[in-house]
Amino acid sequence: SQSKRTEWILNWPGQLVLAIGSARWTNGVEEAFLQGDLTDFQNKCNFDLSEIVDLVRNELTTLQRINISALIVIEVHSKYVIEELIKKRVSQVTDFEWISQFRYYMSSKGNLETAVLSAKYDYQYEYLGNSPRLVITPLTDRCYRTLMSAYQFFYGGAPEGPAGTGKTETVKDLAKAVAVQCNVFNCTDQINYVAMSKFFKGLSQSGSWCCFDEFNRIEPEVLSVIAEQVRTIQMAVREGKNKFLFEGKMIKLIKSCAINITMNPGYAGRSELPDNLKSLFRACAMMIPDYVLIAEI
Repeated sequence: SQSKRTEWILNWPGQLVLAIGSARWTNGVEEAFLQGDLTDFQNKCNFDLSEIVDLVRNELTTLQRINISALIVIEVHSKYVIEELIKKRVSQVTDFEWISQFRYYMSSKGNLETAVLSAKYDYQYEYLGNSPRLVITPLTDRCYRTLMSAYQFFYGGAPEGPAGTGKTETVKDLAKAVAVQCNVFNCTDQINYVAMSKFFKGLSQSGSWCCFDEFNRIEPEVLSVIAEQVRTIQMAVREGKNKFLFEGKMIKLIKSCAINITMNPGYAGRSELPDNLKSLFRACAMMIPDYVLIAEI
């Protein structure tokens, strides 16, 4: 019954509620396509959302409030997606408007996997704690598409743009969406290739993601060496290896690892990335986010 969903939300960790809720939503939309009518499912989603909003107004513990706030952010986005699909008269599971959304599926083996366009990425089941989620604007969606397509072909992601456009936050939020640890590291011109080498060793052995912030602060001669380090890791992942040779040492490789960088091209004193490094990342231009949408949610 409907009342049970509100109890279920309060009894389980936020991460699990979000993942199952998203998989249920994806499944619901695709079933509605097969039946040829999205409006029934839209009404159901709106009713579910109104129940959660009512729940927020009650007495809740701090933890429950964090979880429900994150759930509302995701579900409001889902509501907007359905409205757009109806407005654009999307009726096929294969329509671009639908496949360009961030979707969750249960695979035939019973594992959860995420998908955007033709890119698929296994849910990594890393417990990341209960944390707030980013409001998903059209800009966030576009960045997700670029990053997921980059990982599909074993490249890194490189959101770039002015400060405050959500470059790092979007990478962190995508990591939460696929349940993988994401380490953010602020780069300075003091960094040398030895420090980066240690970072990459830990990363490839733990299967985590990293996001090197303000990457173009690093000195150009150091960037050239980093390019070779990144290429070595990406090649090993592409070849499906469990162990690979990194700077003369044989180390373990967990293939979920991904290297992301963010750049603010406008600052003075920033170096241009060398071509051998640039070619290892897929860039995504980040501009001013939709503040009206964010404020509303």
